[in-house]
Amino acid sequence: MLGRFLDSPIKYLKGVGPAREKQLNTELKISVFEDLLYYFPYRYIDRSKFYQVSDIHHEMPYVLLRGTISNMQTIGMGKGMRLSAQFYDESGTVELLWFRGVKWIKENLKSGKEYVIFGRPSLFNRRFNIAHPEVEDYEEYQKNQLKVKLMPLYSSTDKLRKGNLDSKGFVKMLKNLVEVMPNQIPEILSQHLIEKYNLVSREKALRMIHFPSDSKEILLAQKRLKFDELFFIQLLLLKSKLIRAHKNSGVVFKEVGKNFNEFYHKHLPFTLTNAQKRVIKEIRKDVGSGHQMNRLLQGDVGSGKTLVALMSMFLAIDNGFQACMMAPTEILANQHYQGLNELLKDMDVNIAILTGSSTKKQRLVLHESLQNGEIQILIGTHALIEDTVKFNKLGMVIIDEQHRFGVAQRARLWKKASVPPHILVMTATPIPRTLAMTLYGDLDYSVIDELPPGRKDIQTYHFYDKDRLKLFGFMKKQIALGRQVYVVYPLIQESETLDLKDLEDGYESISRAFPKPKYQLSIVHGKMKAAAKDFEMQRFAKGETQIMIATTVIEVGVNIPNASVMVIENAERFGLSQLHQLRGRVGRGAEQSYCLLMTSYKMTAEGKIRMKTMVDTTDGFKIADADLKIRGPGDLKGTQQSGVLDLKIADLIKDEAILKAARAEAIELLESSPGLQSPENNAIARELERKERRSTDWSSIS
Repeated sequence: MLGRFLDSPIKYLKGVGPAREKQLNTELKISVFEDLLYYFPYRYIDRSKFYQVSDIHHEMPYVLLRGTISNMQTIGMGKGMRLSAQFYDESGTVELLWFRGVKWIKENLKSGKEYVIFGRPSLFNRRFNIAHPEVEDYEEYQKNQLKVKLMPLYSSTDKLRKGNLDSKGFVKMLKNLVEVMPNQIPEILSQHLIEKYNLVSREKALRMIHFPSDSKEILLAQKRLKFDELFFIQLLLLKSKLIRAHKNSGVVFKEVGKNFNEFYHKHLPFTLTNAQKRVIKEIRKDVGSGHQMNRLLQGDVGSGKTLVALMSMFLAIDNGFQACMMAPTEILANQHYQGLNELLKDMDVNIAILTGSSTKKQRLVLHESLQNGEIQILIGTHALIEDTVKFNKLGMVIIDEQHRFGVAQRARLWKKASVPPHILVMTATPIPRTLAMTLYGDLDYSVIDELPPGRKDIQTYHFYDKDRLKLFGFMKKQIALGRQVYVVYPLIQESETLDLKDLEDGYESISRAFPKPKYQLSIVHGKMKAAAKDFEMQRFAKGETQIMIATTVIEVGVNIPNASVMVIENAERFGLSQLHQLRGRVGRGAEQSYCLLMTSYKMTAEGKIRMKTMVDTTDGFKIADADLKIRGPGDLKGTQQSGVLDLKIADLIKDEAILKAARAEAIELLESSPGLQSPENNAIARELERKERRSTDWSSIS
């Protein structure tokens, strides 16, 4: 049957066998023919052009030479032994070196014979040499050279290279595989899509990606394989969304009732932005549809997501249901609890908090009140997903900074109701549209892209270490105006001791510049006990200290409107997303706020781009786009749906146009034929079914 070829165990490929099969599987998870075919080259080298020795220069990644070997000699003894040879043509001489396999090479190469060599030139003592070149008899080269001008290069591992499975070894394996491939690769797209986007066949694309005859063939192969990859990712996500919409009927919130209207008309702290109104309207439509809501709410720091979350919880309460909000840390959970308590102070709504610090006595009272329905809103951390936590009638679940939670944790939370509750997941980490379309393609998607009125853009400046006196002067001016200052030091797990020393050194330096009793300082870091940390946080919140010296524990969850200056030490050690989150800790009051980035002069090019981006814009989405370009999607996605983004060939930055086309086609296809029953979609349906069997079921999670 067509397609069985792809499922053939790799050990049956000529030149592999059981031992290599085990190596390939262990190192690269290559176990069948399909895995090897989809192990793509990372680049290509033009092997069609011979150079002369005199053409070699230091910028050449590789060079192909034709000439003669002479003067072979062994240097050194034992493990330090190496083989040196001179390789010359009419233009000059270059040294060849081997540090491994010396005996075999010496026996098989002959002085005075013409060879073709291929390798990477290196400059040492102002002379070029080539270590471990590929060497082939010139006559054999003419007879046996691959019928390709562009040589693919494949990533390998140390263990595979020891077993002769370097890039050249992969070329041999793939050459053997491609030779037996004709008429064995089933088509997985409809003829309609192939013609509409002028795509080559799948079989042709797989041949050309490994053995292209020119650069045009590489582009044609990439276009087809990228479309396949993105199209089926979108189909999987969108089909999951479709299944969930039909399978998970949701509770219907018919009324926009007393609490919603009273808060909206009497207690709103400020007029809602148009973006907030739009998102609330989208949520109201969802919760009235009869299907479970699964919506991702993105909003930059300070954009008013919490207010939208509260209005959503009112919809549940006014229809006789309970609501809960889960945050990743106690600091953030307490922050939400205090903030919501303040907003609800003139209303008859019962709100409670549950965290790891809640006492046994508090828990007993809370569990009873939760089960009998007295508690209408419960705020908490991971403690909410404990089996002992039982709701009377849970209807709305809000998850804040959702990338901090794993899929299983979120699933346990919404399974606490007989009918799946509505889910609103929120993040203050702006996600580029292309990443959101791929990572969260199965969720509905809302964006709050306006800041509340009166908020001023935070002014950001980049200073070097030599500017420290100027920095201290600026801090003193702001404190004299009654403002407060954060000074944040990086904390990287691999080097906690070193980072803590940075923080302690910084504390001493600032203490000297800001002496008591005129100035009071707080210090907070991850090594402190929760009570001590909370005590220092409260001192700063009450205005008893003017400067908070901290590690990134204050990245989320601290809301002090009077703090108007954020100093980030060693800013080059932070990613853009984290810098933006830290900056968002200020700018929460009506006063002008500032973010000061302190770095040394020793910065990478990437570090300089990050500093410039932060100075140039406060737009979280522009920053997220820049972060994606610098770091790639891997670091931004978290681990909660890691399988979705294991892209083999597509690039979310460069291939946005293909992604948009693939998504549009997937939507159109599922809308016109949800079951993909029509004969023209048979190939797509078969491949989708096969991919579903090999992937995680995303339809049952939020």
